[in-house]
Amino acid sequence: MDDILFREIVASDRTFLRQYIITHWKSDRMVSRGRLYYPGDHAGFIALQAGQLRGVITYEPVKEDYEITLLHTDLPRKGIGRKFVELVLQKAKVAGVNRVWLITTNDNTQAIGFYQKIGFDLVKLHYNALENSRLLKPEISLLGFDNIPLKHELEFEMRM
Repeated sequence: MDDILFREIVASDRTFLRQYIITHWKSDRMVSRGRLYYPGDHAGFIALQAGQLRGVITYEPVKEDYEITLLHTDLPRKGIGRKFVELVLQKAKVAGVNRVWLITTNDNTQAIGFYQKIGFDLVKLHYNALENSRLLKPEISLLGFDNIPLKHELEFEMRM
C-alpha cells in the first residue's frame, strides 16, 4: 500500500469520479433509507496508484452525524477500505459528530464482515427496504451478490 496516495476529493475530480462510480456500480445514483442521492457529489477521499483511481469513499453530513454513502476499491484486502474509513473517522472527530453510519444490503456479506471487524455495530435491520428503493431506482436487481435475494438494508454505526 506504500505506492497508494490517499487524498481528499476536489472539484476537478468530480467528472472522472462519476465515471468511476458508473463503471463499478452501473449508475452514479444510489438509494438508501428512501433517499436518492449521488455519491460523486459528496465529500470524501480517493486512492490513486500510478495516477490511476483505485478507490473512493464518500460521506455526507446528516444532522450531527456523517453517513458513509459509498466505499469502493479495485484492490480488495489491501487495507484501502480500512484506511478510507479511518480518514472519515478522523474528519468526524474534528467536526464533533455523534456517529458515523452507513447502509449496506443484506447480500453484501463481505461488507457486513468488514464493518464489524473494524468496529462498527449492526444497529438496525430495515426489513424489505429495497421494495421502496426500487420505486426510486427501478434498476435495482432482485438478486445481489452470490444470487442472494436483495431485500433488506442493514444499518451500521460507530459512535464517536
